[in-house]
Amino acid sequence: MKRLGYRAESDFVYQDVEEEEKENILLYHSEKLAVAFGIISLQSDKPIMVTKNLRVCGDCHTALKYITIIAKRDITVRDTSRFHHFRDGI
Repeated sequence: MKRLGYRAESDFVYQDVEEEEKENILLYHSEKLAVAFGIISLQSDKPIMVTKNLRVCGDCHTALKYITIIAKRDITVRDTSRFHHFRDGI
């Protein structure tokens, strides 16, 4: 993802820690973990659908765009207020 231009948006981490630690915290957001599990456990022709009870942060939104490019999968994330559909980096 970094080779494609992804940069972690640490503004979404509100803890008082170093910048590098903020990037590590962002790696473990629930929707990223759920999508990773979907990639390894679902057939490659199946879309990935994630439901969560909190809003999707901006960093996860950006990361999911890159993941659709790399994994060549459609991803839909349902949060508390809307559906987020990702396909081909859009």
